[in-house]
Amino acid sequence: MQAQSASEEEALAKTYLQKQEYDKANSIYSKLIGNNQQFNTVYPDYLKTLVALKNYKEAEKLVKKAIKRNPEVPAFSIDLGVVQLANGDKRAAEKTFDKTIGQANSNSVLAVAQAFEQNKLYDYAEKTYLQGRKINKKETDYTSQLMQLYAYQRQSEKLIAEILNIVKENPEQLLLAQNMLQNSLREEKEFEALEKILLTNVQQNPDKNVYSELLIWVYTQRKDFFSALIQAKSLDKRTKGGGEKVMELGAISLKNKDYESAIEAYSYVIKEYRTSPYYGYARERLIKAREEQVRNTFPVDLAKIQTLISDYQNLLNEVGKSGRTVEVMKNMAMLHAFYLDEKDKAITLLQEVINTPRANPDLVAEAKISLGDIYLLRGEPWEATLLYSQVEKSHKETPIGHEAKLRNAKLNYYKGDFQLAQEHLDILKLATSREIANDAMDLSLLITDNVGLDSSTAALKEYAATELLIFQNKLPEAQQQLNTILQKYPQHSLTDDIFYLKAKVFLKTGNYQEAIRNLTKITENPQYDILSDDALFLLATIYEEQVKDPEKAKTLYNDLIVKYPGSIYTVDARKRFRKLRGDVVN
Repeated sequence: MQAQSASEEEALAKTYLQKQEYDKANSIYSKLIGNNQQFNTVYPDYLKTLVALKNYKEAEKLVKKAIKRNPEVPAFSIDLGVVQLANGDKRAAEKTFDKTIGQANSNSVLAVAQAFEQNKLYDYAEKTYLQGRKINKKETDYTSQLMQLYAYQRQSEKLIAEILNIVKENPEQLLLAQNMLQNSLREEKEFEALEKILLTNVQQNPDKNVYSELLIWVYTQRKDFFSALIQAKSLDKRTKGGGEKVMELGAISLKNKDYESAIEAYSYVIKEYRTSPYYGYARERLIKAREEQVRNTFPVDLAKIQTLISDYQNLLNEVGKSGRTVEVMKNMAMLHAFYLDEKDKAITLLQEVINTPRANPDLVAEAKISLGDIYLLRGEPWEATLLYSQVEKSHKETPIGHEAKLRNAKLNYYKGDFQLAQEHLDILKLATSREIANDAMDLSLLITDNVGLDSSTAALKEYAATELLIFQNKLPEAQQQLNTILQKYPQHSLTDDIFYLKAKVFLKTGNYQEAIRNLTKITENPQYDILSDDALFLLATIYEEQVKDPEKAKTLYNDLIVKYPGSIYTVDARKRFRKLRGDVVN
């Protein structure tokens, strides 16, 4: 029988090791290790085998032989400590590890630390990097390695210290710092700890703008835009920043429906930079922020709507109608149509926008969508779908095109053509805009859950027609229709949706107690699990903003955080809870 080659024997031994047949692996490795040419390749697996067999005496002899052969390789010294640990001799292992770290020089620090990490000895890896700093006499050496180590171990305090260390030395590393923090910090208490440290650093080092920028980022991540704005204004004044950072924060605040912070940001720019390029845009955005605030404060104050239109008109009188001001005209049109019932004025304004030379094509497309909305408001769905379809065609695979397709889907839904609506929605579920994709998913689920038996389809058709009445601002008719559906289809799967919609209509008309009553029917019934977090969040906001009962609102926000930790409302609920509790640091 032909003798096996050394490589074949090694392969066989490895197979035995993988199968945990350690005695068989040992009988082969103990022979192969004597071959000087094979020593380095056989060594790692032979050491694993000896440790698995708890043959620590032989394992220690093997490691010492490796150290003698390669005294310049620190990994072998660490292997010795690992064997000592496995043998239960912790003191000897600590002595070995400390000696290895003490013998490290600037050229070997990385190799020693990485060997510790490979053996999951993270505390010793940290000691090695810190020893390297002492050797090099530089506090920012090995920062990236330590950040990775602390991030992996979830040691947030040490990670934060290293991140501040690196941005202090090199402010250009701010983006790296933000990315590292975003990937590593998950709990609110970790962001709170970072906030306190940064506030201290900002006060102690007012010349280090990077701390202020990082603090603004932290507040923005936590959706505490008011606190972010305080820092942004302070930074802008120190650096004479021209209002750019404040304008950015105003846009983020407005997008997140923090109208007060957006108004404050734009007002600051208007006051401080009357001759800057941002002035005109800040004036326009300020009116837009006030508009959003008025439109989302129920019941809507029509006198304030008139004031907003006057503000827009004054801006147009000052700067003139042009491609630059088409968004102002579009915003005015929607106020005329949806709040003052002046649809003809609105249509004239929007047609003017559409025909404005050199106007931004995206704004023209948005104006067409708005014009379609007004035709739907007037009960002319064919004119509406024509305009939506034009935008779909001109802006394929863009957020604006997707918005137009969503409008068409809703129009088909209103008409009761659920199959055609679903075809649009199936495409939109994959939209790049998360907001559009979520809206499409919500409507698609509503249709899917309620299309089946003839009676179910009939109920959904009546419900969809009621949503059109709400869109057309025919609120008393909508409430009457919702009551009719409840009577005609008791215990229907739409019942929770109907209660939620009734609550939203009552909220629009300022009847907060009825809104609360309908939302409570959802939150107190475990059968209505799909809309429970939506209802609970809306209920909390009504108590906070309309009823002015902060204690009740605080209780409801806390309930949402505890009961629905995965809800899309949890972040906002936590922010509002903290603000009501009074522990938001400004």
